[in-house]
Amino acid sequence: MRVPRCKGMRDLLPQDMAKFRRIEEVFRGCCLKGGYEEVRTPTLEYLHLFTATGTLTPGMLGRVYSFLDWDGWSGERVVLRPDGTIPAARLYLENLEGGEITKLFYVENTFTFEETGEERRERWQCGAELIGSSQPLADVELILLALEVLEKLGMPVELRLSHAGLIKALLGELGLGSAEQTEIFDQILEGNIKALGEIKTEDVDLKRALPLLLDVKGSSPGFLENIRALLGKALPGLEPSLNNLTSIAELLSALDCPYQIDIASGRGFEYYTGVMFQFYALAERVGGGGRYDDLIPLVGGGPVPASGFALYMDQLMDLLKREQPSYHRILVRPEGSDVKGLKSCFEVARFLREEGYLTELDLGRKAVSDYRWLLLVPREGPFQLFDQATGKRSEVASQAGILKIVEGSR
Repeated sequence: MRVPRCKGMRDLLPQDMAKFRRIEEVFRGCCLKGGYEEVRTPTLEYLHLFTATGTLTPGMLGRVYSFLDWDGWSGERVVLRPDGTIPAARLYLENLEGGEITKLFYVENTFTFEETGEERRERWQCGAELIGSSQPLADVELILLALEVLEKLGMPVELRLSHAGLIKALLGELGLGSAEQTEIFDQILEGNIKALGEIKTEDVDLKRALPLLLDVKGSSPGFLENIRALLGKALPGLEPSLNNLTSIAELLSALDCPYQIDIASGRGFEYYTGVMFQFYALAERVGGGGRYDDLIPLVGGGPVPASGFALYMDQLMDLLKREQPSYHRILVRPEGSDVKGLKSCFEVARFLREEGYLTELDLGRKAVSDYRWLLLVPREGPFQLFDQATGKRSEVASQAGILKIVEGSR
């Protein structure tokens, strides 16, 4: 009986892994050049890392994979990590705390339960965290890093900006209790922005503020200045967050980086405190991030500011076009099965691989049409090299001669 893969899990086939490695290589290259250092956290973390601090919304906590890690007669409840940032914050506190600025990146999988099994329960992501700076410059650096990766992958990117501080300040102006504010904020982060619009209020200024903040979109710092002019005096609690988002928008505009300010686009985690940003490609959300100055204190550290983002590799793999195989692939075929001839096949294949050419031995299952070059290795005499693009056949006496012909055709 064949046993299928688990529901919600995904096999990565050769064509998928080619895309996976391409995304990973582009991401790693951009991060390393920007001074970020690679880390990797364990797949298992203690559940209380996510519960004791209130770092995940209740909806997210209800979808984690958790179980007891037995140790004799007792055990701790552990989870398959549902998020990359919270473990990265723990890693920082345990191993790296004390540096002025810490810049980390990782490529990891996360696990979130989904009842139907039709959506992915395992998700791969590329994440970057910038710890130790509260400046808008740090947020913009992360945004530009993510955009650089997506642009190098050939993605047509749309950047949307929101701000957790604006939403929290508005909730505070509504006069709601702390528990109710948290509940509504969690709903917004889960994508239910209508939860804010359904709140009843008799305050005229608030009635005017809600549609302005939720329905209106802008693409310049001037949009935020208009909101400030209309609502600043009536809702002074919005001022610090408006100032922060304006600084970020001004810098992005100066860098000719297009964006859309869309407060209703705010999605993510309860630990976000400042700017939130989402990346869309072909109407698909392919990444997101934001500022989380309260997270490190929540997991037991000092008042260390931080921000970060994740790019969603599964969505990116689905959108990436499959790369065409190398035009200069070489198939090496022995004309006999004697040891001397086979030895010569392995030697010439190793030589061509060391020169950077994709070279395979003919094991009888490959279509010759998949290769530009067919190299026949006889028992005696010169090599026979066929150029399948031109139909030309060449007799070549040495490995160096093969390389000269192949390189000359590029």
